[in-house]
Amino acid sequence: MSTAPRADQTGDRPKNPMPEQSQERPGLESEIEPRPQFLAPDYKGSEKLKGKVALITGGDSGIGRSVAVLFAREGADVAILHLPEEQSDAEETSQYVKNEGGKCHLIAGDVRDSDLCEQAVEEVVDKFGQLDVLVNNAAYQHHQPTLEEISDEQLKRTFETNIFGYFYMARSAMKHMKKGAAIINTGSITGLEGEKELLDYSATKGAIHAFTKSLAQMLVKKGIRVNCVAPGPIWTPLNVADKPPEEVAKHGESTPMKRPGQPEEVAPAYVFFASNVTSSYITGEVLTVLGGDTTAG
Repeated sequence: MSTAPRADQTGDRPKNPMPEQSQERPGLESEIEPRPQFLAPDYKGSEKLKGKVALITGGDSGIGRSVAVLFAREGADVAILHLPEEQSDAEETSQYVKNEGGKCHLIAGDVRDSDLCEQAVEEVVDKFGQLDVLVNNAAYQHHQPTLEEISDEQLKRTFETNIFGYFYMARSAMKHMKKGAAIINTGSITGLEGEKELLDYSATKGAIHAFTKSLAQMLVKKGIRVNCVAPGPIWTPLNVADKPPEEVAKHGESTPMKRPGQPEEVAPAYVFFASNVTSSYITGEVLTVLGGDTTAG
């Protein structure tokens, strides 16, 4: 087991300026400095998800990693769908899930492939016998300063990852979900307020918010809740791999808290939506986690 992240999981939140750095997409959490805080050492589990099985796309790193850890702390077994090139991050996340007492199953693949999404869900059900929580979290993001610079290839990849993949996963998961199950989508502040250099990404996030509300209306009679968490700037590989080093150093500085959020500051929102103990009367909501901004929505 790798223990490298442990030293960075306590103490004050890292503040701007962050260290200048860059990575190739999709980025690895193991190469970020400082390491994102995901263990939430002050978070105490209380069996809110005892006996549940969760499938998290993009669960190898960033927000998804912290969600996996906290779900396990709450008693769930976890499956993670990740890109093949993120295998090392996924294996590290798996070990942290197991440290919490949960089982963890890793599946390498791309949510742009509808057949792969179907196979992943079937694999989870075959292994664990059930599927209670789906977290749609995988994302692709690529800054471009002008509309003309967004290629057809980029546009297709962004939409196929960020919204087609959510449809594919939900459609596959629905075959196995029962009353009391939950679907949680990852939206974004950009889907509420827009972002001039993330035109395609922002459009998909707005679509995710509408998808959440519409699917919630469709499934409410079946007793399945659908909600969305819409974060602001969070310290994850997605962002470090999508900005020049000088912009990485400024990530999150425009928030009232003057810093990026850490994954462990977002993950409890997913526990809240996943558990019927805490949110049994809530469906179709988009919950923002913005570091002090109050104008979204």
